[in-house]
Amino acid sequence: MQVNPYLSYNGNCEAALKFYEKALGAKIDMLLTYEGAPSDMPTPPDWKKKIMHARASIGGATVMASDSPPGHFQKPQGFSVSLTVEDLGDAERKFKALSQGGSVNMAFDKTFFAKGFGMCVDQFGIPWMVFCPAEQ
Repeated sequence: MQVNPYLSYNGNCEAALKFYEKALGAKIDMLLTYEGAPSDMPTPPDWKKKIMHARASIGGATVMASDSPPGHFQKPQGFSVSLTVEDLGDAERKFKALSQGGSVNMAFDKTFFAKGFGMCVDQFGIPWMVFCPAEQ
């Protein structure tokens, strides 16, 4: 069994995944647009190039995503995507990249439980936690 986050976007899924390629070194494994759907599936003409389903790899983990159908998008809440990065400098770089154009809820810094930890919301509205574990 595997548990993977499935992220929903409001028409900017492809841009978000390309941002994660740069910010996190993600690899986009699959992009399926709405134009690939059966012809009897009602899709507005301006939504045909939007992402119906995507899969990306980030550090060996799979993240799936899509553009919510028009009128069905809901702002993400009640979760964060947690990113564990062993190297402190790399963790801080990834946090800064993710928070660029978004907002910082907790600045990346040393804590009692980690060499570094921070919380942000990226420019696409996805909440992230970046964690660099303490020495064992």
